[in-house]
Amino acid sequence: MKRRLLLVSNSTLYGGGYLDHCQQEIKQFFGDHVKKILFVPYALKDRDTYASTARKKFTSLGYELDSVHEAADPVEAVKRAEGIFIGGGNTFRLLKTLYDHKLVSEIQRRVLVDGVPYMGSSAGTNVSTISIHTTNDMPIVYPPSLDAIGLVPFNINPHYVDPDPNSRHMGETREQRILQFHEEPDTPHVLGLREGSMLLVEGHKATLLGSTNARLFPRGEAATEFTPGSDLSFLLTD
Repeated sequence: MKRRLLLVSNSTLYGGGYLDHCQQEIKQFFGDHVKKILFVPYALKDRDTYASTARKKFTSLGYELDSVHEAADPVEAVKRAEGIFIGGGNTFRLLKTLYDHKLVSEIQRRVLVDGVPYMGSSAGTNVSTISIHTTNDMPIVYPPSLDAIGLVPFNINPHYVDPDPNSRHMGETREQRILQFHEEPDTPHVLGLREGSMLLVEGHKATLLGSTNARLFPRGEAATEFTPGSDLSFLLTD
């Protein structure tokens, strides 16, 4: 298994700028052997502005950046990519556009077979998993399937938030929503990534990085907290 993934909960952390909180992890992840990143801005409508924001950040880190929406042939752009970064926004819009351009299977092949490093943030992290069933987003468009790229055998809930004991909000908490997901048959584990956390996957090894804990919801079992530095490799073999 050649996969190398950096799955980030959020692109902007309170008090900082775009990808500031994970820029060191980005540089370590892509390293010196990757010179150019292929950016996928499909989760937002204004792709030009989004690509400009991402290009400015990656240029400051020493990388060139091309945006797949500027390519004449998106599939060919993925085939040539040295590294892939899928940004956040609306997960339904993102996945639908990936299917529209026939990129789901091609990204999967490049990452799992060719070993092209893949970075996702928020919605880009959602689509790296089995499905987008545990996204926080509204279904503003309808992809042909909720099945995602499938780079890992579990689901992730980015931007995971804990209930506020002082809140008068009477709607379901994020944990309750995930437990409702597990009421359906044959659902996978769900990793709740709080803002500031990220998961590094290298082959069959997975490590929690960042500044905040993550909360794991195994199907049929009590939720468990994991601190930064925890080995979560068992999630890759279940």
